[in-house]
Amino acid sequence: MLAEPPPSLRYVSACAATAAARETRPAGYWRRLLPALAVLAAVTRLPSFRHPLWNPDEGYLAVQARILADGGALYETVVDRKPPLLPWLYEACFALFGDDSLHPLKVLAILAQLLTAAALAATARDRWGDRAGRTAGVLHLLVSVGLNPEDAQAATFEIFMLPFTAAAVCCAGRGRWTGAGLAVAGAFLVKQTGGAVLVPVLWLLWRSSPQRADLVRLAVALALPVLGAALLTDPSGFLFWTVTGSGAYATFTGSELHVLSRALANTALLCAACAGLIAPVVRVVRIAGAGAADLWLWLAASSAAVLAGFHFFGHYYLQLLPPLTLLAVAALQVLPRDRLASALRTSAAACALFLVWGLLAPRPELAHAHRLAAQVRHRTAPTERVLLWGMHPETYWLADRAPASRYLTAGLLTNYSGGRDGPHVGEKYGVAGAWPVLVAELRDRPPTLIVDDSRGKPYAPERLPTLRRLLAGRYEPLPDQVDGAVLYVRSPGG
Repeated sequence: MLAEPPPSLRYVSACAATAAARETRPAGYWRRLLPALAVLAAVTRLPSFRHPLWNPDEGYLAVQARILADGGALYETVVDRKPPLLPWLYEACFALFGDDSLHPLKVLAILAQLLTAAALAATARDRWGDRAGRTAGVLHLLVSVGLNPEDAQAATFEIFMLPFTAAAVCCAGRGRWTGAGLAVAGAFLVKQTGGAVLVPVLWLLWRSSPQRADLVRLAVALALPVLGAALLTDPSGFLFWTVTGSGAYATFTGSELHVLSRALANTALLCAACAGLIAPVVRVVRIAGAGAADLWLWLAASSAAVLAGFHFFGHYYLQLLPPLTLLAVAALQVLPRDRLASALRTSAAACALFLVWGLLAPRPELAHAHRLAAQVRHRTAPTERVLLWGMHPETYWLADRAPASRYLTAGLLTNYSGGRDGPHVGEKYGVAGAWPVLVAELRDRPPTLIVDDSRGKPYAPERLPTLRRLLAGRYEPLPDQVDGAVLYVRSPGG
């Protein structure tokens, strides 16, 4: 009786058979697959329409978009630690469909997941055949909701970064280096950690015995969009806010146990959602030496991106899904066919559980933001400016009031935005130079209303001398509070 060939040989045989069959592929493959993936993408993101928004990142982007639409300038009149592509997308959607709803962005998030699934399907099909392509697209969409709904269902950075990362690897696998460079640039311009996909792209370039022209095409296609974005904003501001100005944010010190518990919780959630993917990968981990090294490099680079900054927010983990999906598909090529059905069943069951969670999950902080926004609208005129001292910029958007400062959260001024709740929160840990700018803004255009929404957090005004002096000298608190949030109005002599 002949011994069964090892997994690595079966993997090579599968790749060889796929290459031989490429010329005889049936027509209509994408015509049948894309509608099915589109339906699945829409179903998996149904919970995203349940609430006006899911997390503060969506609120931040919505407020940014309004400021930009009113003539503001990114990295000058409104700032964030992110590249400009997604704020511009929000601004464009608001211009086309109005700025009172995020539904157009939620639809675009469905499209983003569909494009990611299609790019992964194309990569898997190129390597292992038609069935592998279908499997990759379906598996990605099933696991794409496998986190806390606030992370998986929000139309924010990682969701719009994924199509670019998947396209970069697909283009690199086909030797299309201009397309790969543009895709890497797109990923970076959505979120800096998207640039991690450059690692597998460079590996594929090296493996292809490149000509100098290939490297030049990749480098130029990557550099030009990034330079263009810098020039369209403020070059020095772009460099500071996206690269050099986040030293205090990207540290491990402060709230180590708090951050570690978040890391463990989100890792456990992702493992539960990806149980159908992880099992086959673990069984045939040796395929790394037989043609899947670029996928392992992609997973490793994405893992490093998740680790960067030591914050471990759930939405960071979405970056792991495309390489993990392709590794699972690679493993399934050498496992018995019944393992494919098992992987699909397990992933579908996990997906159903996360969808139920998304459809039933309460959002107490959103309810608080609505109540606070109602008070802000009641006590200010539409043209008056407000300062919300807290971590929920969506209140500006819900109240339809302009912020009195370019800093939309207290986190940028205290370093609390990284989830820190220990000693590394305070004025001296904020973004360099931010407090003098804030003081000048509030002096030149004093807000009609200041809302202290700290509610006992470490960034409360009593722990911040500059803000405490400002409130004591020019504002007085109202007797009524909103769930612990204190409203301050201008004092008669202020």
